[in-house]
Amino acid sequence: MRTVAMAGALRALERDAGHLASTSSSSSSSSSRRREVPCVLMDRSDRALPYEVVWEEQKRLVESKCRELDRADRCARQDVLLVQHEPVYTLGAGSTTENLLFDEEDPPLPLYRTERGGEVTYHGPGQLVLYPILDLRSFEQDLHWYMRSLEEVALQVLLSFGVQGHRVEGMTGVWVGDAKVAALGVRGRRWVTYHGLAINVCCDLGPFEDIVPCGIQGRRVTSLAEVLAEKGGAIVWGSEEELLKEAAARMADSFERVFGVDLHRQKG
Repeated sequence: MRTVAMAGALRALERDAGHLASTSSSSSSSSSRRREVPCVLMDRSDRALPYEVVWEEQKRLVESKCRELDRADRCARQDVLLVQHEPVYTLGAGSTTENLLFDEEDPPLPLYRTERGGEVTYHGPGQLVLYPILDLRSFEQDLHWYMRSLEEVALQVLLSFGVQGHRVEGMTGVWVGDAKVAALGVRGRRWVTYHGLAINVCCDLGPFEDIVPCGIQGRRVTSLAEVLAEKGGAIVWGSEEELLKEAAARMADSFERVFGVDLHRQKG
């Protein structure tokens, strides 16, 4: 894989992150207590998986949890999937096809209409996608809280690399400047969540040009690698593969902090 030009070595970026953390309020929504909730992270982020395979696994996990709720007041275990996808476009349940800049009958990539909220987006290699299958009875039974918490995960990942992200009022997702770097779309069934959060780490941004991402006109999309490169400087930090691996670890760590859980990590 090609190398990723960075503003400085990781040590310098982490010094920046420490300064940002001391001046930013982005961590204010992190959980202040640990929850005694068994939570398993199935980390498959080392390769790109077909979207439909992971989608079916999410639905299977949700169905299993709903069956459990027929006989218990809450689910005994929470599950989180961390993946990359093969190139694909997905639509939300109520998405309009007007945001597709291609013929719906002849898409350049596989196209799926899903149950999640939100408009059209792209998934592909180099993008990390977190799918929490959570029973919100063990957290907060509030989808607004849940979505803001997912945004907080993305904000903390960026901050750990010395990048200051932010929210935009009235929109979901996370931005750096005027460019969107993280998107989310969720669904709940009996307070069990699925679908989730995607962060552009080092993905090809070209496929976003064939859609209106998230239905937002006039706003561009960026990636962590692009933002770090724009910081300037000639020092090269690792390869895209190394950056992606590090970002995956930090995404899991951020999820633990924000949701107040201890993840039992499994490679699969």
